[in-house]
This record gives sequence, C-alpha cells and structure tokens, in this order.
Amino acid sequence: MSRAPKGGRRRLDASVPPEYDLPTREPRIDSPRTARTLMLLVFIAWLLGTAGAATSVVAVGTPNWVERPSAALLMIVFAVGLTHRGGGHMRIWFPMTAVLGVLAVVLEANVLLAASAAVTAVLAAVWAVLVTRPAETLVRAIGEYVLALVVALSGTVGVAAWNAPVNYQRFNLIVLTVSLGFAITLVWNLGAGLHGLGRQNLAILLGVAALVVMVLAYSSFVRTHGSQSVVQGLSDLVIWTRQTFQGVPRPVEVFIGFPALLVGVSLRSKRREGWWVLVFAVIGTAVLTTSLVTPGAFPTYIGLSTLYSSIRGLLVGLALRRQFMKERSSRASRAVAPVARVEPPRFAPLK
Repeated sequence: MSRAPKGGRRRLDASVPPEYDLPTREPRIDSPRTARTLMLLVFIAWLLGTAGAATSVVAVGTPNWVERPSAALLMIVFAVGLTHRGGGHMRIWFPMTAVLGVLAVVLEANVLLAASAAVTAVLAAVWAVLVTRPAETLVRAIGEYVLALVVALSGTVGVAAWNAPVNYQRFNLIVLTVSLGFAITLVWNLGAGLHGLGRQNLAILLGVAALVVMVLAYSSFVRTHGSQSVVQGLSDLVIWTRQTFQGVPRPVEVFIGFPALLVGVSLRSKRREGWWVLVFAVIGTAVLTTSLVTPGAFPTYIGLSTLYSSIRGLLVGLALRRQFMKERSSRASRAVAPVARVEPPRFAPLK
C-alpha cells in the first residue's frame, strides 16, 4: 500500500509529455511521401519566385518580363503556405489567388497590379509570423527571428516586382490594416481568445498597443502640426543619418514589430497566449513588405535601413525577452515546469 506524502506543495508532473492544446485538421494527403514532395515543390517555387522577383531591384541582366510572373508565383506560394498553416480551405484560396495573379500578369491593368501587390504584401507579412515555431532557448529565438525576416524580405521583392502605380502612404495603411485584421482573426483561436489571457499577458498587450498608438499618432502629429523648427530638425537628422550611414532605422520596426517577433516566439514555448504578442510583430513585417512598393525607392537605402532596424530591434527584443520570460510568481517558480509547449511541425497546420 502506497503512502501519501505528508504535507508539502503539490508539484507539476514533468514526466508526462505535453500535447498540443488545439485540435488540428486531418492531413489532406494520406501519403507522407507525396506530402513531402509537394512541400519540396512549394519550397522550390518560393526560391524561384524570390530569385525572379529580386531581378526588379538587382541589375543582373535578365529580361523585364520575368519580374511580374515571378511576383505572381510568389503570391501563390504565400497563399498556399498561409492557407495550409492556418488550416484554411485550399480549394477556395488557391484558385482565387492564382486567377488574380494570371489576370494581373496578362492584362497589366493598374487596379489588378495594385491589388496583386497588396495581396502579396499582406500574405507575406502574416505568413512570415505564422511560419515560426516556439523557441525556448535564445539561439532558437534568434533563428526564428531571422527566418521571419527572410520570408518577409521575399515578400518585399515580390511587391517591388509588381511595379504597381500606387500611393505609398495609402498603400502602406491599407496593407497594415488588413494584415493586422487578418492576424487577429487567425490568432483568436491560436491564442485562446481574449478570455485566455492572464493579467501579465494582458498588461503586455495593452502596453504594446499603447506604444503603437503613441508612436503612430506622435509621428503623424509631428509631420502635420509640428513646429517648423522641430520638423526641420527631424528632417536634418534623417538626412544626416542617411548621408552618414546610407540608411535610417524605422522606429515602428525597432520598438514594436521586431521586438514583438522575438518575444512572441519565446513566450509561445511556455504559453499559447504568446500568439497575441505576435499580432504586433505583423506590424513590423507589414512595414517591411511595403518598403519597396514605390518605384523610386532606392534598394540600397531600404536594405541598409532594414539591416539597421533588424539589429536594433533584436537588441530591444532581447532586453524585453529577458524580462517577460521570467516566472510570473514565486509559486510558479517552485513548481516543476513542463518541458516545453509543443506545436505541430513548421509545415503542418496549426488548427
């Protein structure tokens, strides 16, 4: 007869392997070999589309007709990847995206080109975040951070390859709004809804949301209603930074989007509410995917600005990660923590 322990605090049992906490869609393809072959084809299509679209910003002597078909291929790859990852219906979103891409390439109508560029930017911005995995260690978190930026950069060259005649401010606002709405819709189930947030996570979200509003509102206010001396001083600072370093970090990416990406993938290794932090990471990836939509944008300037933003955003994210990855209470620190929160593989549906 076993004897129950006298007194003491009940501790979590770490010997039981954790399980994924959401129901997932049944595999669409029964054969694992066929599934791996299709994933390989999608990956090859992504490489070809990125390489072809990159010829719009890098002079390599390829014909101009390669650019828009490559952008259409990239848009289709983003649609397939995001639909599969989010557990959507492939028979609906794949044909719609393919038809839009073909019509835009064949007809070259301005409205079709602008719509294709916007869809490419939105899909790339959201997929760059959803393709990440939970990262319990610092090295893995940095790896996921780099992966998301690489995917977003492929969307950037895809948008540039469309060479769509759009107004940058309006285009950027539309892409940012749609990307955030799309991300919130997907994360609602992945993050257990708002009711699943604890006090600490809710405080994080409210703080980040307040920072977003402050940064966007302040920058807009300064540009439109700021005094001439302040506006001139900021312009001179930007010009000096651009002339000295050939690039200017973007504050939205440095203080909001990129740190949220690093913190979000780290929090997901413990609690699925970390998905809510990644909603704000979409702000950074959306700003990145729209950075080359204007034909007059200098690729070298945008590239160096992105490099500076990613480095500074990484440093800010590391500082925030150290704070937010601490145990929430002394009671939690006395319990035996689970090994890690698990999720499906990178190329498997999340729900």
